[in-house]
Amino acid sequence: MSSLQPSPALTRAFCVVVRPLVRLLVSRGLTLQSAVELLKRAYVEVAVNDLGISEGELTDSRICLLTGVHRAEVKRLRALGSEQTSLPKGLSMGAQVVSRWLTEAGWQDPEGRPLAIPRLASKGGSHSFDALVAGVSRDIRARPLLDEWLRLGIVEIDAEDRVSLVTEGFVPSYGVDEKLAYLALNVGDHARAATANVLGEGEPWFERSLHYVGLTPEQVSEVRAAAADAGQQALLRINRMVGDQPSEASSDANQRFTFGAYFYAEPIAPGDAASADQGLPQSTGRALQ
Repeated sequence: MSSLQPSPALTRAFCVVVRPLVRLLVSRGLTLQSAVELLKRAYVEVAVNDLGISEGELTDSRICLLTGVHRAEVKRLRALGSEQTSLPKGLSMGAQVVSRWLTEAGWQDPEGRPLAIPRLASKGGSHSFDALVAGVSRDIRARPLLDEWLRLGIVEIDAEDRVSLVTEGFVPSYGVDEKLAYLALNVGDHARAATANVLGEGEPWFERSLHYVGLTPEQVSEVRAAAADAGQQALLRINRMVGDQPSEASSDANQRFTFGAYFYAEPIAPGDAASADQGLPQSTGRALQ
């Protein structure tokens, strides 16, 4: 395995890029263990598909050397092929508790709706929220899970200290799968373009952005509206151009592209600078090439 230490700039870039994704994973109940499983899968897929190594030379041992993923794990992950990565059991703790509440005998009323159950085992015994969670796993205490569910609106507690499941609270809002699909496409393609540019792979992809600090909320609101309008006009222009292209089938019509625009703003902590977290030059305004 490689003993090379990553540069501070690479470490900083990784932390900045991955943090919003970690926030998404945590909000959807995916723990570090599940993320590590997915990351190992990504490492193996990159070694197999993206490094230009011939299939005959791409042994499990070579992939282990390149990625740091244990050889036994490499063999297991390669065997999965294009199948969805199976996450280790016990990670979706919340989902298992809800499933038990909704399906196992004794936890529903005659109409099949989840019962309101006493919060504490001292009051409800084997039909309390404590017992419900313990029946799935004794590694996680019921109280932290309950606090998180209360914050997310998944459960409610009534005046008698009974916990009720708000069934719609555990179901993602309408369209979330579509939003995640676009996140994968948009963020994924942006990351591919940026990575190719950093690695110097071929002609640089267009990747430009404008950074400003020291603006008021009112100014940011005005710029946000203008950026949305400008971005929409750019998308419409490219769409019209592509629509004007000949549509006849061709043997070399095997390309796809993504063109996008985004805008993001947030407050700056006193004495801090937005660019400092990402290692960018600190300036009132700067267009990065």
